[in-house]
Amino acid sequence: MADYGLTLEDLDAADCFAPPPPPPPPAVCYGNADGLTWGGQGEMPSWLKQAVNAGQSVESFRVG
Repeated sequence: MADYGLTLEDLDAADCFAPPPPPPPPAVCYGNADGLTWGGQGEMPSWLKQAVNAGQSVESFRVG
């Protein structure tokens, strides 16, 4: 840094130490006719569990 004439204050003023932006929310992978959605991560929501337990395929709720 000394070779370039920079100090920590210069870098801090240029936001070199700013935290990275938060990651974007997961894309919607599954949805139903009522507009309820699930990104496919974490526990399966109750509306989808009920549909699967009733014999429907998870893939039938895939969006896009």
